[in-house]
Amino acid sequence: MEHDSTVYVGLDVHKESITVAYALGSGEVEVLGKIGTTKADIDRLCKRLQSKARHIRIVYEAGPCGYGLYRQLMQKGFDCMVCAPSLIPKKPGERVKTDRRDAVKLVRSLRAGDLSRVYVPTVDDEAFRDLARAWVSVKDDLKRARQRLKGFLLLHGVGYTGRADWGPSHRRWLSEFAFESAWQQLAFEEHRRTIEDRLAQCERLEAALREAVVNWRFYPVVLALQTMRGVQFTTAVGLLAELGDLSRFDHPRQLMGWLGVTPSEHSSGEKRRQGSITKNGNAYARKLLVEAAWSYQHPARVSPEIQRRHEGIPKPIVDRAWDAQVRLCRRYRKLVARGKQKNVAVIAVARELSGFIWDISRLAMSLAVRQEAHTT
Repeated sequence: MEHDSTVYVGLDVHKESITVAYALGSGEVEVLGKIGTTKADIDRLCKRLQSKARHIRIVYEAGPCGYGLYRQLMQKGFDCMVCAPSLIPKKPGERVKTDRRDAVKLVRSLRAGDLSRVYVPTVDDEAFRDLARAWVSVKDDLKRARQRLKGFLLLHGVGYTGRADWGPSHRRWLSEFAFESAWQQLAFEEHRRTIEDRLAQCERLEAALREAVVNWRFYPVVLALQTMRGVQFTTAVGLLAELGDLSRFDHPRQLMGWLGVTPSEHSSGEKRRQGSITKNGNAYARKLLVEAAWSYQHPARVSPEIQRRHEGIPKPIVDRAWDAQVRLCRRYRKLVARGKQKNVAVIAVARELSGFIWDISRLAMSLAVRQEAHTT
C-alpha cells in the first residue's frame, strides 16, 4: 500500500456509535466497521488510519452531536470536514438507508468533491452562541406561558378591560384577581408563577449576555450593527451569534443565499421562472432579519434611540448606516407603489439589508483591527 496516496474516510456519527468507511485513492470503498464514540475509541481509529497513508481526509454530517469530533480529529492533524446533510447528493431511486450505506456514500461524495462544508465556529464563539440561544429559548418559553394564561382566562370568561400588554398595570391586575374556586385559583397562580419565573430567567440571561458580549471578539460589530434602523441589541447579538464570522462570505450575495432570502428558481432553456425565497440556512437569523426589515416601511429618520446608539461609533459606520436607511426606506416605498404586497416588499428589503449588514460588519472589524494596531 503506497503511503503517498490519500485515504478518504466517511463517518456516520450517532450518539453511541460511529460507522466508518474508507477508500484509498480511487480504489474501492471498504467498510471498516462500527466503533464507539469515546476518546479512546477515536484515538484507536486515528492510529489505524495513520497506518494506511500520510494524507487522510475525513468527513461526517452535521448533526446533534456537535463539533467535538471535528475538533478532536483536527488536533490529531487530520483534514476533517463537516458537511451539510441537506446538500448531500442522493439518487432519486434510493429507498434503502443504513449506516453502512451512508458512510460509503460520504466517502464517494468526498472523493468526487460534491459535499458542501459547514462553518464550524470557534470554541468561544460556540459558547457565546449557546448563551444567546438559551436566552432565546427562555423568551419563547415566556411567550408560551403568557399564551397559556390568556387561554385559561378566556376559557373562564375573564377579561382585562385595559390593554393586555403585560405592563405594570396589567400585571398588577393579575396579581389581585382571584377565582371563587380554590382549585381554579391554584391553577391560575401556577400559570402566573410560571410567567414570573420565566421573566426572572430572561433578566438573568440578558444581564449575563450584556456582560459577556463586551469580551467577545465581535463586540465592535455588535455596536456597529446597532447604528442601523431596526437592529437593536437583541437583533445584533442574535444575528452574529448565529452567523459567526462574516468575513467567510466573500460577497454579500453569499450571505443572502446562506440566510435563504434569495428567490428560488426553476429555469430551462429560454424560460426563467423565479418563485418564493429558498428559506435555506438558519431560520432564526432569517426571522431576526425580516423583523428588522419591517422598520424600513416608515420614512428615513434618526430617532433619539438610534442617536444614542451612535455615540462613540466611528463616523464611517454611522454614515454607512444612514445610507442604508435612506436606500431601504426608498426601496420599500417604490415596491409598494408598483403594486407589490407589503410582505414581498419587506423580503426584498431584508435581502438588501443583509448586504448592508455584511458591509458594516467588515468595516467595523477593519476599523477595530486598525485601532488596536495603532494603540499597540
